[in-house]
Amino acid sequence: MQINVDFTQPALVHPQQHQWVASPQAGVERIMLDRTGAERGRATSIVRYAPDSRFPHHQHPAGEEILVLSGVFSEGDHHYPQGWYLRNPAGSGHAPHSTEGAVIFVKLGHLPPAPNAPAGESLRINTHDTACWATEGEHAACELYRDADEHTRLLRLAPQRQLPLLATRQTEAFVIQGSLHSATDELPERGWLRLPPGSTAVWHAGAQGATVLLKSTAPHIATA
Repeated sequence: MQINVDFTQPALVHPQQHQWVASPQAGVERIMLDRTGAERGRATSIVRYAPDSRFPHHQHPAGEEILVLSGVFSEGDHHYPQGWYLRNPAGSGHAPHSTEGAVIFVKLGHLPPAPNAPAGESLRINTHDTACWATEGEHAACELYRDADEHTRLLRLAPQRQLPLLATRQTEAFVIQGSLHSATDELPERGWLRLPPGSTAVWHAGAQGATVLLKSTAPHIATA
């Protein structure tokens, strides 16, 4: 399956384009934003767990990142309500499930092995913890992960403030609250965009501001 696989071109998915597709596991559905390859391939998705749905334990050879959008997402005996960020490194495994149901944003199969993040080491960040937030210029930021090749964070933008983009990196933005707009398009809550390195696009927060999951990635990682 190939969805938005040309990483040299911008990709936008508006909420009105969302289509829930059943996964191989009963009670779990996905909205596919981009996807390269088979069921265990590289993918960016919104995933919905029905109450009492689960996956059996499985490995992620190239890791995954998760942001819980609603409900409570669980791994074994650990439970993560709305606002939690999880990073499971390359080579890790888990048995995800949800008792009450959950919706999560997931990036799967895109993490290279990292010398400082061996298999088994993971990140769990409560983005509602005010200690995780800091003011950066004209916006507030919650740092989630950063190394030489990746930078993942939540940003809170005041109305009409510009989304900070790094021209040398691929950039992805997923709208958690509010909206973003460019000169020609608008992206409301749960809209997603991906811009290639060198993009000159300019995006601003809408009239009510925006909270955005923003990820920038070095080209050799972004298109690997």
